[in-house]
Amino acid sequence: MSESSSLSNHFLIAMPSLDDPNFQRTVTFLCEHNSEGALGIVINRPTDITLGELLDHLDTPAEHPDIAARTVYMGGPVQRERGFVLHPPGGAWDSSLVISERIAVTTSRDILAAIARGEGPERFLVALGYAGWGAGQLEQEMAANAWLNGPADPDIIFHHGNEQRWHAAAALLGVDINLLSSDTGHA
Repeated sequence: MSESSSLSNHFLIAMPSLDDPNFQRTVTFLCEHNSEGALGIVINRPTDITLGELLDHLDTPAEHPDIAARTVYMGGPVQRERGFVLHPPGGAWDSSLVISERIAVTTSRDILAAIARGEGPERFLVALGYAGWGAGQLEQEMAANAWLNGPADPDIIFHHGNEQRWHAAAALLGVDINLLSSDTGHA
């Protein structure tokens, strides 16, 4: 797969007809996409867990109530105990992958400790688990019209509420997701 055909740093926007409960009405930010498969983080599936609860579980209590109250997202059905932090690049974290000049993903606990102290990135989204596809699997799902895709916009990740992200991501492509039929078929 060439770099130009990679969907890294793109949104996958679930089509209305996608009825998989893990992905129905979701927006997934693709962190990595190559010939071996793809890895993404669902950015609009909130959990009942607050960041404060997660940090307490890690013995790193949040020092600021606004940080403790932040939502933790269900990043996908794979390895739900594993944490991911989407944020702008910067910081010397133990395990980060810079995806673009505007978005990085970090999986090490040092970023969570910094966030708990109020010293982490100003903008961030914390998720548990990820969405994964094997070689060719995502391409098959796209050919079956399960997903729209387009370049990611960090403003949708960091500035829109989770209930707005599905519509906002589709609007980036000029699509009103409400006007798409949930019926599938081929002409």
